[in-house]
Amino acid sequence: MRSEFKTIGIISKFSDLSIGGTITTLINFLLDRGLEVMLDESAAKTLPPSELETVNLEQLGQRCDLAVVVGGDGTILHSARALADHDIPLVGINLGRLGFLADISPDDMMDKLDEILAGKYHREERFLLVSQVERNGQIINEGYAFNDVVIHKWNSVRMIEFETFVDGQLVNSQRSDGMIVSTPTGSTAYSLSSGGPILHPSMNAIILVPVCPHTLSNRPLVIDGDCEVEILVKPGSQPHVHITLDGQDNFEIHDEDRILIRKKDKPIRLIHPAGHDHYQLLRAKMGWR
Repeated sequence: MRSEFKTIGIISKFSDLSIGGTITTLINFLLDRGLEVMLDESAAKTLPPSELETVNLEQLGQRCDLAVVVGGDGTILHSARALADHDIPLVGINLGRLGFLADISPDDMMDKLDEILAGKYHREERFLLVSQVERNGQIINEGYAFNDVVIHKWNSVRMIEFETFVDGQLVNSQRSDGMIVSTPTGSTAYSLSSGGPILHPSMNAIILVPVCPHTLSNRPLVIDGDCEVEILVKPGSQPHVHITLDGQDNFEIHDEDRILIRKKDKPIRLIHPAGHDHYQLLRAKMGWR
């Protein structure tokens, strides 16, 4: 079989030894088709010692043509952030619960991958957010988010107070439990549960969703995806404010820190089976008739 994908990297859910059988089946399938296979360090831990090369995610992004992510949406979120600076597409084998991003079941894995390797697939591009924390004029923390950047209270029942700016213009000053700055991909995650709208993943837009605001007129706001969002934490909030990226990376915010959020210039490429239907996925996952 001739394929544009010659070297395949396999990434797995971290420290989940129960998926070794699925990864073994996947490896044999790919080797039988004459493809080169590399394992990330998490995937290698699920298997007995083998001759397959084990690499970190940085090396995998540099050397592979396709990354097959075995796990759930959380594993895809982690992989997308780690591979954000590499032009490598991701395809997800869903061993999780929701599967908004990882949409191939283990039962269909070989048939769907055969189609993808034959060039029959749906490709889409989605963007990540770049988050920077500025303190006393210096950038002290930077990271990427595929779903959302969340500024939230931590270890306290007190609300936090902050100002929100878009492209340097003041939007509002609010007291609340926090703010969700979401991509269209993240519109079906924490943003949705906090009352935000569902956006089609192809949209160039960013969602600002207040979390339990003190003033109920503070509503979700959709802005252009090329805007820069700035959140300024007001004095008196420290040490009860944290910033969290995709629910996985966490950092403490101090009074008068400036949080800058913008779209990353390089997109993430996702590979779906042919016939991928975003609305069918929404119907299934949201329980719509």
